[in-house]
Amino acid sequence: MSVHIVPVLDAKSLKAFVRFPNRLYQSDPNWVAPLEIERLAFFNPKKNPFFRTGEAQLFLAMENERCVGRISAHIHHRHLERHKDAAGFFGFFDAVSDNKAATALVETAADWLRSKGMQTMRGPFNLTVNDEVGVLVDGFDAPPAVMMNHNFPYYGPLLETAGLKKIKDLFAWYYDVGEISEPAKELAEATRAHPGLSIRSFNKKDFDGEIRRMLVLFNEVWSQNWGFVPMTEEEMHHAAKQLKPILDPEMAFFVFVDNDPAAFSVALPNFNEAIRGLNGKLLPFGFLKLLWRLKRGLQSARLCLMGIRKPYRGGALGALSVLMNVEIHRRGVQRGYKQAELSWTLEDNDRINMGIEFMGGRRYKTYRIYEMPL
Repeated sequence: MSVHIVPVLDAKSLKAFVRFPNRLYQSDPNWVAPLEIERLAFFNPKKNPFFRTGEAQLFLAMENERCVGRISAHIHHRHLERHKDAAGFFGFFDAVSDNKAATALVETAADWLRSKGMQTMRGPFNLTVNDEVGVLVDGFDAPPAVMMNHNFPYYGPLLETAGLKKIKDLFAWYYDVGEISEPAKELAEATRAHPGLSIRSFNKKDFDGEIRRMLVLFNEVWSQNWGFVPMTEEEMHHAAKQLKPILDPEMAFFVFVDNDPAAFSVALPNFNEAIRGLNGKLLPFGFLKLLWRLKRGLQSARLCLMGIRKPYRGGALGALSVLMNVEIHRRGVQRGYKQAELSWTLEDNDRINMGIEFMGGRRYKTYRIYEMPL
């Protein structure tokens, strides 16, 4: 295969970048194409706040006139300010099963980052740790949940042949909305009886205020997590605006202790159920299918955020996470959900992973982050 790499520099090549996975995965029954209109807006510097503090270059791998792969190279300056590790990132990696094409893409992304003074390349991150991350290396037989990646089994070997090595694995957990075990119920109710503890659903009428409260909690709770970069208010509001149409306020809640915010949890309806099979298009009939599926109701959800502030992680509130899991289970049953994904968790976060197993979760997908020196 004779491959050459070209940068994405105009609207035509950007559309080719966005549309390439749809052709690549057309025979994969588990592929869920993101909405094209959303992806084009995502790469628009005027619409995505990432570009206030980050820069990116997209690349296509071409064999004659046929696209055979894509990749992004990007720098997140707030990551550099926080971690001081001279790390740049790659993302949006998709390619046919060909070592030459994959290696050419990886080397091009590495050269671009090297030219910007980076000393390490890490990824995939699409575009930050708060977006879709990782290459799926285990669990290919189920479609991805909302805001999670999906790829062919050969991606990991392609990247490893190109010189990348594993740095971290992330887990996704499958959860059947069945019966809660008696030990979990007992721990939850004992915690619920703690003096001054209360649980309040997300108030959509005070949407901006709730997002500001969530931002403060998010940046505090995850401050010590691997690779964490605090979200700005603009980034949080942008993400929330994108998710507002599907946000179910009963599936998001805050926990207070003596009116002090102690924890929060957010589970999203699995929007991928609604857009599966639309091939990324809302016209001419995709929009009607989308509305019908949403009206009919979705069967699954993704628990994507659950965080507890450090002062409330032990002592009499040591089982607060159990209470929150039981609470989200109860609410999910009321909303008619049958399954859920809990994602993602770090492979070495034993406390969280053991807690999910205690609640009946089953690890069913593994996503891998890679790294290479430049």
